[in-house]
Amino acid sequence: MMESTKNFVDVKATFKSVSLLDEIKAKGRSWKDLSAQYGVENPEPPWKVTLETTCDLLAGDSCYSDHNEIDANDYSLAALDRRNEEDELSASLYKDVPYPENQLLSLAHSMIQRGHFDENELKSCMASIKERLLDEDSPDESNTTFLFEKS
Repeated sequence: MMESTKNFVDVKATFKSVSLLDEIKAKGRSWKDLSAQYGVENPEPPWKVTLETTCDLLAGDSCYSDHNEIDANDYSLAALDRRNEEDELSASLYKDVPYPENQLLSLAHSMIQRGHFDENELKSCMASIKERLLDEDSPDESNTTFLFEKS
């Protein structure tokens, strides 16, 4: 087995602001606000399970193997490395963002730093999702602004 350093990024040394994530942090709305506004009683946002699953899939065998025994070819982002980065990012760049939104931004930040995708790809995916919501819900963009921007 190899030591898990294949994709390791020393985030303490490389914390760099990601402009798209900064924009989301500034304009985004939390699940707590949205659920209260729309009378949803579930404390977990509907995307939380997808976030957790993404973390597990990126971690590969590092979810169940000792950190020093995982094969660096069997994961994209080791669970322990991701958690350490999440803790550091949540305590610094995303300290003003509530949980679990800070976890989501931290994961996106880590994935951008590792080159899994870049800001433009993320922005394009977000635009695609917004477009689908507009097509499905209403031709009026103001009805979906609540998902993307604080009022």
